[in-house]
Amino acid sequence: MNAIFTASALSLPFFLGASKFDTRRDLKCRFKVFAVFGEEEKKNAWGALFDVEDPRSKIPQNKGKVLDIYQALEVARHDIQYLDWRARQDVLTIMLLHEKVVEVLNPLAREYKSIGTLKKELAELQDELAHAHRQVHISEARVTTALDKLAYMEELVNDRLLLDRSTAEISQTTSSPSTSANSLVTEKRRQPRKSLNVSGPVQSYHPHLKNFWYPVAFSSDLKDDTMIPIECFEEPWVIFRGKDGKPGCVQNTCAHRACPLHLGSVNEGRIQCPYHGWEYTTDGKCEKMPSTRLLNVKIKSVPCFEKEGMIWIWPGNDPPTATLPSLLPPSGFEIHAEIVMELPIEHGLLLDNLLDLAHAPFTHTSTFAKGWSVPSLVKFLTPASGLQGYWDPYPIDMEFRPPCMVLSTIGISKPGKLEGQNTRECSTHLHQLHVCLPSSKQKTRLLYRMSLDFAPLLKHVPLMQYLWKHFAEQVLNEDLRLVVGQQERMNNGANVWNFPVSYDKLGVRYRMWRDALERGAKQLPFTSIDQIQN
Repeated sequence: MNAIFTASALSLPFFLGASKFDTRRDLKCRFKVFAVFGEEEKKNAWGALFDVEDPRSKIPQNKGKVLDIYQALEVARHDIQYLDWRARQDVLTIMLLHEKVVEVLNPLAREYKSIGTLKKELAELQDELAHAHRQVHISEARVTTALDKLAYMEELVNDRLLLDRSTAEISQTTSSPSTSANSLVTEKRRQPRKSLNVSGPVQSYHPHLKNFWYPVAFSSDLKDDTMIPIECFEEPWVIFRGKDGKPGCVQNTCAHRACPLHLGSVNEGRIQCPYHGWEYTTDGKCEKMPSTRLLNVKIKSVPCFEKEGMIWIWPGNDPPTATLPSLLPPSGFEIHAEIVMELPIEHGLLLDNLLDLAHAPFTHTSTFAKGWSVPSLVKFLTPASGLQGYWDPYPIDMEFRPPCMVLSTIGISKPGKLEGQNTRECSTHLHQLHVCLPSSKQKTRLLYRMSLDFAPLLKHVPLMQYLWKHFAEQVLNEDLRLVVGQQERMNNGANVWNFPVSYDKLGVRYRMWRDALERGAKQLPFTSIDQIQN
């Protein structure tokens, strides 16, 4: 808006001769545009700037009525039209005042006026100009407010469209109360934009966060004679396969002298301690004690199952749920890479980073976002109640899956390029799974799975797995240097969620979900049992 005002104010021609505008007329009245430009047939290109019809007569009369989303959006648009017209009138006022200044300073006019009269007229004109400039600033502020209001209304409409799209996909004939337009408005009013308090040293993990199934390893990494040591919620565990080939997870500490069991070996489905040869089954029972009498000894174990190429454990004290979530890629995709990395950051900060795409053109300038332009506006469109949606303007669908998973589908035309306004408009796609296992207060075990719905032969190319891992490490290193810095400042008291904005929506919802979980809320926000288990 400033650019419009400045261009119009500085580029219009001024006339040194006598003006056709009556200088004695009150400047607060309504002006005809043609008074500045001369006769109608002599209008130049600037005439269209001010020759705009007063829109007040067309504003819908809805006072005292309850409006739906679309009616409210129409009212907001009429507000902007009026404010645009009002701003043009303010600019016109300034132009006319400038012309009066020129007229006062005209050498021919000065011959008939005393110095005192000229000073008085100039002082009056300066006051009027100052008032007109203030009016312009007021109009600009009003336009900004109206644009914010319009953006808010458009977001509500986008929420509604996304819900309609989701409803059509699952062929539901009726909508629940939480997906109605009224509930969307209620949700917006109930959750005003405000800061989150995520600051200070990382505290011990809340027991409620442990009562979920957690994927901890890929099945392909666990052979019959191998072990996988992990940390989960600041406790050491080791995973291995029993005699029946099923995985088990036991405490990675020998009951005898606290030696790490993963330094030993797996013999006939039992893990053997390298210190004195004690052997444990997948349920933690010690079945062999060389050189001494066998005692009734058992180490801690947790429920452990295998599903769809992943090893899952239940580290909580509550009884585990009967079903495991599914993390398979959508139909038509083939898995091309499965990578595990240990990262020196708290898992919540890593999730915050993964749920944010707006940082890509600034952070990932050497990898996947190289050459990306910076959009004027980035939005994450999602239902009022949900942890999934899609990014605009990027063709990327994204979901946070409790307790620590991020799933995303990226529409591409060829590797490394984005195409279209949404994933449906793209012919090829990349699907990603990120599992952020909370190892300790400042350490995360990341499981990454990458799938494609094109180039199936690529997975058989020698050393391709190493190339994918190299690329994934490059991308993560671009993030880590920033997130590690965040973590240091957070530990010193800084709030890493001090001022969330519109594109932070999914990250904010994750934080609200986690906060409610740790407070022991009976109903967690944005989730349902089906969402958690599926």
